[in-house]
Amino acid sequence: MKIIDAHIHYSNIKSFHETAHSISKVDYSYEGLQNEFNDNNVVLGIAMGVTETDGEGFPDSASPSPMGIDLSEQLPTNVVYCAGINPFKLDEFALKQLELDVQKPDCVGIKIYLGYYPYYAYDEVYEPVYRIAKEYQVPVVYHTGDTYSERGRLRFSHPLAIDEVAVKHRDMTIMMAHFGDPWVLDGAEVVYKNSNVYADLSGLVVGANGDIKKLQDTRFFDHLLHALTFTNNYEKFLFGTDWPLTPIKPYIQFIQDIIPKEYHQDVFYETAIKVFPKIKSLIGE
Repeated sequence: MKIIDAHIHYSNIKSFHETAHSISKVDYSYEGLQNEFNDNNVVLGIAMGVTETDGEGFPDSASPSPMGIDLSEQLPTNVVYCAGINPFKLDEFALKQLELDVQKPDCVGIKIYLGYYPYYAYDEVYEPVYRIAKEYQVPVVYHTGDTYSERGRLRFSHPLAIDEVAVKHRDMTIMMAHFGDPWVLDGAEVVYKNSNVYADLSGLVVGANGDIKKLQDTRFFDHLLHALTFTNNYEKFLFGTDWPLTPIKPYIQFIQDIIPKEYHQDVFYETAIKVFPKIKSLIGE
Protein backbone atom coordinates (compact mmCIF):
# COMPACT_ATOMS: atom_id res chain seq x y z
CA MET A 1 0.00 0.00 0.00
CA LYS A 2 1.32 3.43 -0.97
CA ILE A 3 1.28 5.91 1.90
CA ILE A 4 1.08 9.69 2.08
CA ASP A 5 2.29 11.14 5.37
CA ALA A 6 0.09 14.21 5.65
CA HIS A 7 1.91 15.78 8.58
CA ILE A 8 5.66 15.86 9.02
CA HIS A 9 8.22 18.50 9.91
CA TYR A 10 11.30 19.42 7.93
CA SER A 11 12.46 22.58 9.65
CA ASN A 12 15.61 23.50 11.52
CA ILE A 13 13.89 23.83 14.88
CA LYS A 14 15.95 23.27 18.05
CA SER A 15 13.21 21.38 19.91
CA PHE A 16 12.72 19.01 16.96
CA HIS A 17 16.42 18.17 16.91
CA GLU A 18 16.41 17.61 20.68
CA THR A 19 13.36 15.35 20.56
CA ALA A 20 14.74 13.34 17.65
CA HIS A 21 18.03 12.78 19.47
CA SER A 22 16.81 12.16 23.01
CA ILE A 23 13.24 10.88 22.83
CA SER A 24 12.13 9.47 19.47
CA LYS A 25 15.63 8.29 18.43
CA VAL A 26 15.02 9.49 14.86
CA ASP A 27 17.67 10.54 12.36
CA TYR A 28 16.29 14.01 11.74
CA SER A 29 18.01 14.73 8.43
CA TYR A 30 17.54 14.47 4.68
CA GLU A 31 19.02 10.96 4.69
CA GLY A 32 17.03 9.91 7.73
CA LEU A 33 13.74 10.91 6.17
CA GLN A 34 14.51 9.24 2.87
CA ASN A 35 15.43 6.01 4.63
CA GLU A 36 12.20 5.96 6.61
CA PHE A 37 10.10 6.81 3.54
CA ASN A 38 11.77 4.09 1.46
CA ASP A 39 11.44 1.48 4.19
CA ASN A 40 7.73 2.15 4.65
CA ASN A 41 6.53 2.88 1.09
CA VAL A 42 5.77 6.52 1.88
CA VAL A 43 5.54 8.20 -1.51
CA LEU A 44 5.02 11.77 -0.27
CA GLY A 45 5.32 13.79 2.90
CA ILE A 46 3.51 17.05 3.59
CA ALA A 47 5.68 19.25 5.81
CA MET A 48 4.28 22.02 7.98
CA GLY A 49 6.18 25.24 7.31
CA VAL A 50 7.72 26.69 10.45
CA THR A 51 10.92 28.57 11.22
CA GLU A 52 12.59 30.12 14.24
CA THR A 53 15.14 32.87 14.72
CA ASP A 54 18.03 33.01 17.19
CA GLY A 55 15.78 34.67 19.76
CA GLU A 56 12.90 33.07 21.62
CA GLY A 57 12.61 29.83 19.63
CA PHE A 58 9.37 28.31 18.41
CA PRO A 59 6.75 29.67 18.72
CA ASP A 60 8.75 32.58 17.43
CA SER A 61 7.01 35.93 17.09
CA ALA A 62 9.95 37.21 15.01
CA SER A 63 9.80 34.61 12.24
CA PRO A 64 8.84 36.09 8.88
CA SER A 65 5.50 35.06 7.45
CA PRO A 66 4.94 32.89 5.48
CA MET A 67 7.24 30.25 7.00
CA GLY A 68 8.71 27.44 4.93
CA ILE A 69 10.94 24.41 5.49
CA ASP A 70 14.69 24.64 5.98
CA LEU A 71 16.14 21.47 7.54
CA SER A 72 18.59 20.93 4.68
CA GLU A 73 19.93 22.92 1.76
CA GLN A 74 18.72 20.22 -0.61
CA LEU A 75 14.97 19.79 -0.25
CA PRO A 76 13.55 16.32 -0.91
CA THR A 77 11.57 15.89 -4.12
CA ASN A 78 9.09 13.71 -2.22
CA VAL A 79 8.26 16.44 0.30
CA VAL A 80 5.83 19.31 -0.24
CA TYR A 81 4.83 21.89 2.33
CA CYS A 82 2.14 24.09 3.82
CA ALA A 83 3.16 27.72 4.19
CA GLY A 84 3.20 28.59 7.88
CA ILE A 85 1.57 31.77 9.17
CA ASN A 86 2.96 34.04 11.88
CA PRO A 87 0.05 36.38 12.69
CA PHE A 88 2.43 38.89 14.26
CA LYS A 89 4.07 39.35 10.85
CA LEU A 90 1.02 39.27 8.62
CA ASP A 91 1.36 42.61 6.88
CA GLU A 92 0.65 43.50 3.25
CA PHE A 93 4.07 42.29 2.11
CA ALA A 94 3.61 38.94 3.88
CA LEU A 95 0.20 38.44 2.30
CA LYS A 96 1.61 39.14 -1.16
CA GLN A 97 4.38 36.62 -0.49
CA LEU A 98 1.84 34.06 0.71
CA GLU A 99 -0.13 34.54 -2.49
CA LEU A 100 3.04 33.87 -4.50
CA ASP A 101 3.91 30.84 -2.37
CA VAL A 102 0.59 29.05 -2.79
CA GLN A 103 1.04 29.25 -6.57
CA LYS A 104 4.23 27.17 -6.35
CA PRO A 105 3.79 23.46 -7.21
CA ASP A 106 5.31 22.30 -3.92
CA CYS A 107 3.24 24.61 -1.69
CA VAL A 108 0.03 22.63 -1.21
CA GLY A 109 -1.65 24.32 1.75
CA ILE A 110 -1.48 26.90 4.54
CA LYS A 111 -0.68 26.13 8.20
CA ILE A 112 -1.99 28.15 11.13
CA TYR A 113 -0.51 27.46 14.56
CA LEU A 114 -3.39 27.85 17.00
CA GLY A 115 -2.20 27.88 20.59
CA TYR A 116 1.37 28.66 19.63
CA TYR A 117 0.19 32.12 18.64
CA PRO A 118 -2.52 33.79 20.79
CA TYR A 119 -5.26 34.19 18.21
CA TYR A 120 -8.41 32.15 17.70
CA ALA A 121 -9.08 30.59 14.30
CA TYR A 122 -11.92 33.06 13.74
CA ASP A 123 -9.84 36.15 14.53
CA GLU A 124 -10.00 38.84 11.86
CA VAL A 125 -6.22 38.68 11.45
CA TYR A 126 -6.65 35.45 9.49
CA GLU A 127 -9.42 36.60 7.12
CA PRO A 128 -6.96 37.68 4.36
CA VAL A 129 -5.34 34.24 4.64
CA TYR A 130 -8.70 32.55 4.12
CA ARG A 131 -9.34 34.70 1.05
CA ILE A 132 -6.07 33.49 -0.46
CA ALA A 133 -6.76 29.87 0.47
CA LYS A 134 -10.13 29.94 -1.27
CA GLU A 135 -8.90 31.83 -4.32
CA TYR A 136 -6.12 29.30 -4.97
CA GLN A 137 -8.08 26.29 -3.68
CA VAL A 138 -5.60 25.12 -1.08
CA PRO A 139 -6.62 23.81 2.36
CA VAL A 140 -5.99 25.51 5.67
CA VAL A 141 -4.39 23.26 8.29
CA TYR A 142 -4.76 24.21 11.96
CA HIS A 143 -2.75 23.02 14.88
CA THR A 144 -5.30 21.90 17.48
CA GLY A 145 -4.96 20.41 20.95
CA ASP A 146 -1.89 20.17 23.14
CA THR A 147 1.07 22.33 22.20
CA TYR A 148 4.64 21.06 22.02
CA SER A 149 5.78 24.04 24.05
CA GLU A 150 4.97 25.26 27.54
CA ARG A 151 4.67 28.72 26.04
CA GLY A 152 1.59 27.66 24.07
CA ARG A 153 -1.83 28.88 25.22
CA LEU A 154 -4.34 26.06 25.14
CA ARG A 155 -7.57 28.04 25.00
CA PHE A 156 -6.66 29.18 21.48
CA SER A 157 -6.05 25.62 20.24
CA HIS A 158 -9.35 24.04 21.31
CA PRO A 159 -10.99 22.43 18.24
CA LEU A 160 -14.42 24.02 18.80
CA ALA A 161 -13.02 27.29 17.44
CA ILE A 162 -12.68 25.56 14.06
CA ASP A 163 -16.47 25.27 13.86
CA GLU A 164 -16.79 29.06 13.65
CA VAL A 165 -14.53 29.18 10.59
CA ALA A 166 -16.05 26.09 8.98
CA VAL A 167 -19.51 27.65 9.10
CA LYS A 168 -18.40 31.07 7.85
CA HIS A 169 -16.20 29.64 5.06
CA ARG A 170 -18.12 26.65 3.76
CA ASP A 171 -16.16 26.70 0.50
CA MET A 172 -12.78 26.33 2.24
CA THR A 173 -11.24 22.95 3.01
CA ILE A 174 -10.00 22.60 6.57
CA MET A 175 -7.72 20.01 8.16
CA MET A 176 -7.57 19.81 11.93
CA ALA A 177 -4.08 18.61 12.87
CA HIS A 178 -3.82 16.09 15.72
CA PHE A 179 -7.63 15.71 15.84
CA GLY A 180 -7.66 18.22 18.70
CA ASP A 181 -6.07 15.74 21.11
CA PRO A 182 -6.82 15.52 24.05
CA TRP A 183 -10.17 17.12 23.16
CA VAL A 184 -10.81 14.55 20.45
CA LEU A 185 -14.52 14.12 21.21
CA ASP A 186 -15.03 17.84 20.61
CA GLY A 187 -12.92 17.48 17.48
CA ALA A 188 -15.06 14.54 16.40
CA GLU A 189 -18.19 16.66 16.60
CA VAL A 190 -16.60 19.39 14.45
CA VAL A 191 -15.55 16.80 11.83
CA TYR A 192 -18.94 15.06 11.98
CA LYS A 193 -20.96 18.27 11.64
CA ASN A 194 -18.98 20.05 8.92
CA SER A 195 -18.52 18.52 5.48
CA ASN A 196 -15.50 20.77 4.80
CA VAL A 197 -13.55 19.69 7.90
CA TYR A 198 -11.10 16.77 8.06
CA ALA A 199 -8.58 15.71 10.69
CA ASP A 200 -5.16 14.15 10.66
CA LEU A 201 -4.15 11.58 13.25
CA SER A 202 -0.61 12.80 13.75
CA GLY A 203 1.27 13.57 16.93
CA LEU A 204 -0.85 11.46 19.27
CA VAL A 205 2.31 9.94 20.74
CA VAL A 206 5.83 11.26 21.10
CA GLY A 207 8.42 8.55 21.57
CA ALA A 208 10.68 5.86 20.20
CA ASN A 209 9.90 2.50 18.63
CA GLY A 210 7.95 0.45 21.17
CA ASP A 211 6.53 3.34 23.16
CA ILE A 212 3.28 3.32 21.20
CA LYS A 213 2.73 -0.41 21.69
CA LYS A 214 3.21 -0.06 25.43
CA LEU A 215 0.51 2.60 25.52
CA GLN A 216 -1.84 0.50 23.38
CA ASP A 217 -1.73 -2.16 26.07
CA THR A 218 -3.23 0.34 28.53
CA ARG A 219 -6.42 2.44 28.29
CA PHE A 220 -4.49 5.47 27.08
CA PHE A 221 -6.22 5.55 23.68
CA ASP A 222 -9.80 4.90 24.85
CA HIS A 223 -10.73 8.56 24.32
CA LEU A 224 -9.40 8.40 20.76
CA LEU A 225 -11.30 5.20 19.90
CA HIS A 226 -14.47 6.75 21.33
CA ALA A 227 -14.04 9.84 19.14
CA LEU A 228 -13.33 7.85 15.97
CA THR A 229 -16.45 5.76 16.56
CA PHE A 230 -18.52 8.88 17.26
CA THR A 231 -17.50 10.51 13.98
CA ASN A 232 -18.49 7.30 12.16
CA ASN A 233 -16.77 8.43 8.97
CA TYR A 234 -13.22 7.14 8.66
CA GLU A 235 -12.93 8.75 5.23
CA LYS A 236 -12.57 12.13 6.97
CA PHE A 237 -9.22 11.18 8.52
CA LEU A 238 -5.66 11.35 7.20
CA PHE A 239 -2.55 9.50 8.26
CA GLY A 240 0.26 11.65 9.60
CA THR A 241 3.16 11.01 11.96
CA ASP A 242 4.42 14.42 13.13
CA TRP A 243 7.91 13.10 12.27
CA PRO A 244 10.47 13.50 13.86
CA LEU A 245 8.43 13.19 17.08
CA THR A 246 8.04 9.47 16.37
CA PRO A 247 9.54 6.97 13.91
CA ILE A 248 7.30 6.24 10.94
CA LYS A 249 7.02 2.43 11.06
CA PRO A 250 5.48 2.00 14.53
CA TYR A 251 3.10 4.88 13.87
CA ILE A 252 1.86 3.19 10.70
CA GLN A 253 1.22 0.02 12.71
CA PHE A 254 -0.60 2.02 15.38
CA ILE A 255 -2.98 3.67 12.91
CA GLN A 256 -3.54 0.35 11.13
CA ASP A 257 -4.59 -1.10 14.48
CA ILE A 258 -7.20 1.56 15.27
CA ILE A 259 -8.67 2.07 11.78
CA PRO A 260 -10.79 -0.74 10.27
CA LYS A 261 -8.92 -2.42 7.43
CA GLU A 262 -11.52 -1.51 4.80
CA TYR A 263 -10.67 2.19 5.35
CA HIS A 264 -6.87 1.91 5.27
CA GLN A 265 -6.64 3.00 1.65
CA ASP A 266 -8.64 6.14 2.43
CA VAL A 267 -6.80 7.10 5.62
CA PHE A 268 -3.31 6.35 4.35
CA TYR A 269 -3.68 7.69 0.82
CA GLU A 270 -6.95 8.69 -0.86
CA THR A 271 -8.23 11.29 1.59
CA ALA A 272 -4.94 13.19 1.44
CA ILE A 273 -5.50 13.65 -2.30
CA LYS A 274 -8.99 15.04 -1.63
CA VAL A 275 -7.78 17.49 1.00
CA PHE A 276 -4.60 18.50 -0.88
CA PRO A 277 -5.63 18.37 -4.56
CA LYS A 278 -2.31 19.83 -5.78
CA ILE A 279 -0.46 16.66 -4.81
CA LYS A 280 -2.38 14.54 -7.30
CA SER A 281 -0.09 15.45 -10.19
CA LEU A 282 3.01 15.06 -8.02
CA ILE A 283 2.31 11.42 -7.25
CA GLY A 284 1.24 10.50 -10.77
CA GLU A 285 -2.48 10.15 -10.12
